[in-house]
Amino acid sequence: MIIWINGTFGSGKSTTAYELHRRIKESHVYDPERFGYVLMRNVPMTIAKSDFQDYPLWREANYKLLKQIAEQYSGILIVPMTLTNEVYFNQIVGRLRVDGIEIKHFTLSATEETIEKRLKKRLEGKNSWAHKQMAKRLESLEKDIFQEQIYTDSMTIDEVVETIARRSGIELLPDSRTKLKKTMDRLSTGIKEFGIFK
Repeated sequence: MIIWINGTFGSGKSTTAYELHRRIKESHVYDPERFGYVLMRNVPMTIAKSDFQDYPLWREANYKLLKQIAEQYSGILIVPMTLTNEVYFNQIVGRLRVDGIEIKHFTLSATEETIEKRLKKRLEGKNSWAHKQMAKRLESLEKDIFQEQIYTDSMTIDEVVETIARRSGIELLPDSRTKLKKTMDRLSTGIKEFGIFK
């Protein structure tokens, strides 16, 4: 099974993905962005695209690798990735479903106000790329193809994780971490997401 966690930038995809990973006995977090960074660093600036998702190679490579892993791995793949283009969505998620791979797709939704607050915590203001993309991405993610929605404005990360697990029919491991350890784990995920160690 693949659990695909969609949502605009700052919606909590990565934090949710790694919290799920910690509480699912056998799971792996697959990050499609990593191949995007390889593309962006190796294509000459004069012919580079502004968004790595616009490279057909990025979509094809992630589809093929996800297919191969899903067919060989007995655990659950967790994919935190913003994907708001319907054509691109079908080229990856749609094709995987046609191949018979079970995909549980969830979109983490929130109001613009909530997303703004979350982006500010990541030190991304109104001039950041993520903020400029927000309104358009939120609108796109309301389309039926990106169901099912989880409205996270008033939810904790633990509640989001439990909601995804329940809707996916997955039993979570108990979380025996202290409040401090949980905070440190999430801070570590946030630092990685911010890009310092990418």
